[in-house]
Amino acid sequence: MPPPPLAGLIDDLYYLEGTPPYARLTLPPMPAALLIVNLGEPFRIRAGADLETAEYVDGCVVTTPTRAVEFGYPLRTRSVGVHFKPWGLAPFLPMPAAELRDRPVTVEQVWGRPAVAELRERLAVASGPREMLALLEEELVRRLSEADGMGLVRHASGVIAATRGAVAIGDLSEAAGVSGTHLAQRFKELVGVTPKRLARTYRFAATVFAIDPAGPIDWGELAGAAGYFDQAHFGHEFRAFTGLTPTRYLEVRRRFLREHPGHVLDSWPLPAA
Repeated sequence: MPPPPLAGLIDDLYYLEGTPPYARLTLPPMPAALLIVNLGEPFRIRAGADLETAEYVDGCVVTTPTRAVEFGYPLRTRSVGVHFKPWGLAPFLPMPAAELRDRPVTVEQVWGRPAVAELRERLAVASGPREMLALLEEELVRRLSEADGMGLVRHASGVIAATRGAVAIGDLSEAAGVSGTHLAQRFKELVGVTPKRLARTYRFAATVFAIDPAGPIDWGELAGAAGYFDQAHFGHEFRAFTGLTPTRYLEVRRRFLREHPGHVLDSWPLPAA
């Protein structure tokens, strides 16, 4: 977890190396953005409405998604990455975040080939993960820029996060003294989605994290606690976010628990069914 000035933009920096316990991993939409600098064999991504996967050699950049993203891993993988807060990627992008919504791009397409080639070379010869993460942090600090409207978006997003999406968007714009249209435009520029969509995503995330796959589930009680109108509304949202029914999702989570007990990815990432 980086210190200021990155602390308010980033959840964590990470290093990943080894043989994944799965060939594919489906990531449901979550309130987060992602940057990966790849140092191993290429990986493949299928996002949004894409029917085919695309190969990513140098890494990828993913803004806050509205649809599931499917990662295909090589036999061995090695990378460093950044988990951004929903608004955190904006100061490092040369374009509005909405232009990349549900459309992952390579790091080269964002930062340019020469700069990314130099960064990957420096990371590849680093003495170990700690030095690699320090190098990535230095690169982010060097590239950090001002983003118009960041204060407004960060504050509104903080309220959305604190209420787990259970907030009236009209109240947010009124409290900020701006129109709903202005707030939505700033969100699309910096987060990639509207505040209403981000609230839906936070609510879904809170619901998924509340699921204990090891125990019995009362779906009606879970849906009510998350603020869904009824169980049918909950089921519709669940399918929209994961492509699975709640019961099918639970089956996949339980299977993953059995096959990989205690694995770090036994949470919202979803091994492909």
